[in-house]
Amino acid sequence: MKHALSCLLLAVVAAVTAVVPAQADTSARWSKAQAQSWYAKQPWLLGSNYVPSDAINQLEMWQAATFDPKRIDQELGWAQSLGMTTMRVFLHDLLWKQDAAGFKQRINTFLDIAAKHHIKPMFVLFDSCWDPGPKLGPQHPPIPGVHNSGWVQSPGVAMDDPSQYPRLEQYVKDIVGSFAKDDRILAWDVWNEPDNPGGGDYGAREPKDKFQRVAELLPQVFAWARSAHPTQPLTSGLWHDDDWSPSAKLNAVERTQVDQSDIITFHDYGWPENFKRRVEQLEPYGRPLICTEYMARGAGSTIDGVLPLAKKLDVGMVNWGFVVGKTQTNLPWDSWQRPYTLQPPTVWFHDLLHGDGTPYREREVQIIRALSHSPKGVVPAAALSP
Repeated sequence: MKHALSCLLLAVVAAVTAVVPAQADTSARWSKAQAQSWYAKQPWLLGSNYVPSDAINQLEMWQAATFDPKRIDQELGWAQSLGMTTMRVFLHDLLWKQDAAGFKQRINTFLDIAAKHHIKPMFVLFDSCWDPGPKLGPQHPPIPGVHNSGWVQSPGVAMDDPSQYPRLEQYVKDIVGSFAKDDRILAWDVWNEPDNPGGGDYGAREPKDKFQRVAELLPQVFAWARSAHPTQPLTSGLWHDDDWSPSAKLNAVERTQVDQSDIITFHDYGWPENFKRRVEQLEPYGRPLICTEYMARGAGSTIDGVLPLAKKLDVGMVNWGFVVGKTQTNLPWDSWQRPYTLQPPTVWFHDLLHGDGTPYREREVQIIRALSHSPKGVVPAAALSP
C-alpha cells in the first residue's frame, strides 16, 4: 500500500511539473530567451533621461525640501502626450543614507505619477559623471552658460574608501529589494558610464585609480542587485567609442557590462551611420537593445536622423534631456571650456521642450508622435524627412 501511494504521489508530482512551468531563477542572469520574451511584451520603448526642470541634479530632484510632485506630474503629462513610454531617472546613494524610508516613499510617489501617465521608468543606481564630491542639502545654482554644471556622481570619491562599501551594498539591496516585484518599473541601470573620467573641471578631485575601483565594484553591484531577485532586467550601458562586437577586445568594465546585463544598453551621440554600426556590433549578443543616451544635435545625433532608423531596427530609444531647465543641457559639452554667457548656442544640444511645454522644434515632436503611435518596427511616412 505504501509503495502504491508513493507511486501515485510521484505520478501526481510529475503531472503537475509537466503543466506548471519552472519559475525563472531570479538570482541568475536572464537567458537570451527570457530577455527577448520580456522585450516582446513591451511597447516600443521611447523616452528621455529625466530630471525636473527645476532641479539641477539628482539630489535636488529627490530631497524632501525640493521634491516637486506637481511639476513632475505636469512634465510627465507632456511626455505622455508625445507617446513616450519610459523615462531614465537617476537615484543617489546619499539620499538613501540620509533618509531611506523617506526616499523610498518619494520613489513610490514618483512611480504613482509615472504610472498615471503610462510611463515605466528605468532607474539608475550609480553614476560616474561630473562632480565626484556630492553633498546633501541645498545645491548651488547653475553656473551661467555651462552644461550640466551641478550634476553629481554616485558614489564619487566615496569609492576610495572601502569602509563605505557595506553602505553601498545595503543601498542597492534595499532599493532594488523594495521595488523588486513592482511592475511600474521597467528596468534597473546599475551604473551609468562607470569608467567615465568625470568630465568638467573636476579632474583633480576624481577618485584615485577610478578605473580599477569601478572594475572591481561593478560586478559586485550587479550581484547585490540580483540578490534582491528583481523581476525587472538589470543593465549597464556601453558608452566608449570602441568596437563592442563579440570578437572585440573589451576592457574589464565593458566586459562586465556585456556579460552581466540582462538586456544590452548603450550610448551613442553620433551620426545615423555610426548608430547603425553600433547596433550591428551588438545584435550578435542576441539580447534586446536600448540606446539609453542619444541626441546631440551639434554632433550629428538628431531626432530626424536617428529615431526613424532605431524604430526600423526595433531599438528602444532614450534621448538626453526633456524640458530645458537648471541642468542647462541645451548647451554643448564645450561650454565647460567656453561658457555661453554672451549669447545662446546656434542650435540646442540636448532637450526637447521649453519650460512651458512648447517644443524646441515642432518637427521633432511630429516625428516622435508619428513613430510612437505606429506598430513596432514600422516607420510611417509622417516620420520621414519631407
